[in-house]
Amino acid sequence: MSFLTLFIIIPLLTIVGILLCKNHLQVKWVAVVGMSLQLITAIVLILVFLAERRAGNMAEVLFVQDNIWYETLNIHFYIGVDGVSVAMIGLTALVVFAGIFASWDIVDLPREFFTSLILLASGVFGFFISLDLFTMFLFYELAVIPMYLLIGIWGSGPRHYSAMKLTLMLMGGSALILLGMVGLYVNSAPGGGPLTFNLIQISKIHISIESQRFLFPFLFVGFGVLGALFPFHTWSPDGHASAPTAVSMLHAGVLMKLGGYGCYRVAVFLLPEAAHQMGWIFLILATIGVIYGAFGALWQKDLKYINAYSSVSHCSLVLFAILMFNQTALTGAIIQMISHGIMTALFFALIGMIYGRTHTRYINEMGGLMKVMPFLAVAYVIAGLASLGLPGFSGFVAEMTIFVGAFQNADVFHRVCTIIAASSIVVTAVYILRVIGILLLGKIRNPAYELITDAKWHDKISVVALIFGITLIGLAPLWLSDMISQGLGPIMQKLLAAAPILN
Repeated sequence: MSFLTLFIIIPLLTIVGILLCKNHLQVKWVAVVGMSLQLITAIVLILVFLAERRAGNMAEVLFVQDNIWYETLNIHFYIGVDGVSVAMIGLTALVVFAGIFASWDIVDLPREFFTSLILLASGVFGFFISLDLFTMFLFYELAVIPMYLLIGIWGSGPRHYSAMKLTLMLMGGSALILLGMVGLYVNSAPGGGPLTFNLIQISKIHISIESQRFLFPFLFVGFGVLGALFPFHTWSPDGHASAPTAVSMLHAGVLMKLGGYGCYRVAVFLLPEAAHQMGWIFLILATIGVIYGAFGALWQKDLKYINAYSSVSHCSLVLFAILMFNQTALTGAIIQMISHGIMTALFFALIGMIYGRTHTRYINEMGGLMKVMPFLAVAYVIAGLASLGLPGFSGFVAEMTIFVGAFQNADVFHRVCTIIAASSIVVTAVYILRVIGILLLGKIRNPAYELITDAKWHDKISVVALIFGITLIGLAPLWLSDMISQGLGPIMQKLLAAAPILN
């Protein structure tokens, strides 16, 4: 059994433990212990992976496990990791850990809530370690489906509408992904022999350009729906706004990263020639999404909607960087996924804590909160500075890497798209500083807010863990950048090999 299997076993054992609990407090502590163990396992994985690379082990994937599942269709439980997937596992473990503490005050059906939340997390972990397309799709569905229950039962506002809208749009994307993966399976043995869902094997064969052109839109759009690809992003703001705090954290911090990761790992990696030929279409859409999301956040008054539209902009920037097809931009795309995942989880955690004290999310009804909740206010300022790309935080590292990589494309089209996307930084700074000024500074507008309290112990654990991640990447990014760059080697070889064929 591979070490990676623990990332599936630990959540499942945690769920079993939760179901055996006799009261709400036991449920919470079992969830804490399970997800703390998961975070420790993720840290060990990162350290062992870095040690393997330093020792000269440059295998394409490490910690491989391959077991046959369904011999007739040649489906395997085939798992392994490279630098990119290790980074995504670390992100997921950190956000889930913080999400458990952010949900400490939940009172309605906590057993069912934490079970659904951890089940979602197990699907995400399984997705990131899968190297068999069928297994990957199975875990993708496992991660998406619990969102309906989590929003529909524990959400707020028009939660049933938001849950149904999210589910229908993501299931539509899943249908496109399934069609694309079946197409890859059918084309996986062009010279004869057994068909396979093995991602590594498919990456080593040449699929005809006609088949690539047909399959690429299915896969890129299918994963792009979850990655907030314009104009398929409309489920995201409503889903964020109606979801409970921890679900918003996982939704924006982790679940949306499945979309960007799938576009990179499946669509571009396995269909590089079609990506070169058709990428300009999706680059335009991604550029629009970057600007649209930033201006959408600028116009909002609800804290959750502000962060939701900000997430659309930042996730579109991930797709923008992937479509630049060079190693610097791709490295920036992965760092952006990590940075945005931690940063937006911190935002949603803080918004939930502020709402729990003020009972409103509208910024015009608040003011002067720095005086009564200094810890949460300072944490919100840190999250805002990271979002607008202040040096010393992870957002700066990610955005600088993306735009430096984007400018390596010398043609006019890519340069124009880069300039348009980079202008979103200005808009982001405007709405972040505007919200900080209205929300935290000035006079307290509602006298009732004079009596509210600052963060509790479990709130502080959640917030400090996420701030640590943001500052660690911002102050010492090279270990992460090097780990990601090594993982990008195979895809860069395929993209470089595809370019001469097209020329």
